[in-house]
Amino acid sequence: MLDAKEGEMPAGGGRAGRRPAAPTLTAEKADGGIVLQLAGDWLARTVGSVEKTVNDTREAELGRAIAIDASGVGKMDTAGVLLVESLARALGEKGAEVELRGVADDNALFKAVRAAIDRERPEPKGREGSLLTVPFEMVGRGMYAIKDEIVLGLNIVGASIYGAGRRVTGQTQVRLAAIVNQMDRMGVRATPIIALMSFLVGGIIAQQGAFQLRNFGAEIFVVDLIGILQLREVGVLITAIMIAGRSGSAITAEIGSMKMREEVDALTVIGLNPIGVLIFPRLVALTIVLPLLAFIADIAGIAGAMVTTWTYIGIPPAAFIQRLHESIDVGTVFAGLIKAPFMAIIIGIVASSEGMKVGGSAESLGLHVTAAVVKSIFLVIVVDGFFAIFYASIGY
Repeated sequence: MLDAKEGEMPAGGGRAGRRPAAPTLTAEKADGGIVLQLAGDWLARTVGSVEKTVNDTREAELGRAIAIDASGVGKMDTAGVLLVESLARALGEKGAEVELRGVADDNALFKAVRAAIDRERPEPKGREGSLLTVPFEMVGRGMYAIKDEIVLGLNIVGASIYGAGRRVTGQTQVRLAAIVNQMDRMGVRATPIIALMSFLVGGIIAQQGAFQLRNFGAEIFVVDLIGILQLREVGVLITAIMIAGRSGSAITAEIGSMKMREEVDALTVIGLNPIGVLIFPRLVALTIVLPLLAFIADIAGIAGAMVTTWTYIGIPPAAFIQRLHESIDVGTVFAGLIKAPFMAIIIGIVASSEGMKVGGSAESLGLHVTAAVVKSIFLVIVVDGFFAIFYASIGY
């Protein structure tokens, strides 16, 4: 509780122990305007008696020049400051020039309340019907949002690399248990669904390819189609999309719920880096398990295609494997697997950054989980497109 005039604790035992005086608000005419005289103690337990008077004053037409004189106030806490500041702002929004007297310019309590009000104030809406300015405003806001996303992502990457360096040099302990736990959750437990999805997709591609190639009497070339397509594109892409929806959303939900419960702030208070504790193990685990899952997806997709071609067009497994051996090589396998670490890092960074942006409500958590999944899938497809262009440019 601060003194309204000096912004310091009230001195003197007698003054601190007296009964608080009821706050009052009176209006007086002065040369050039109206002076609102404040008196008494504006405290949380006393301002209720003057709140109606403040509301009536806020709605009244007092002219263009108004001074709020707080020199007669004894003691004032946050509730009193908030009431006075809201009165001043309400009168100012009506077009009046409001001057606050009797309060030091560097009053800490007033500065804190003003900062809190400014943070909670909604962003001003643009002018309605401005067809020329609205598109530019949307583009500007979008560019600033992209800039903020990039800065946050680079912060996570930089902090993770810095933390990795400290662990390699022995300055910080390596938490292998956390990394292995995340590998189990993101990799081992995701293997069945990844294998099943890839098996089905491989079978569907083989069936559709054989149906189209039958018109040309070239059903055998469906093996070439499924081998190249599954190993270079479909396997790693399906895996990354599944991991983005499964593990990416889990990362955002976990970090976001910790942010809501202020556990992330607690880590900072006790001297731990939240990125090193929460994000680094997840990034490392994703980078390790995604290439392994992509390889499993490749095997499952080829197995699904083999079963389909055997039952649908009569190509036996031996002939399928022989033709597959002739159409692909080790470079075809690595052309797909080399994308997996990049996709894993993107999924981890996007999911972690969205989790760190969660506010204090369940609605905010849901919005950021959705945003994490959508952004991750979009960026994974974009990265896959860049790799396709790069491979085409070098003839690989």
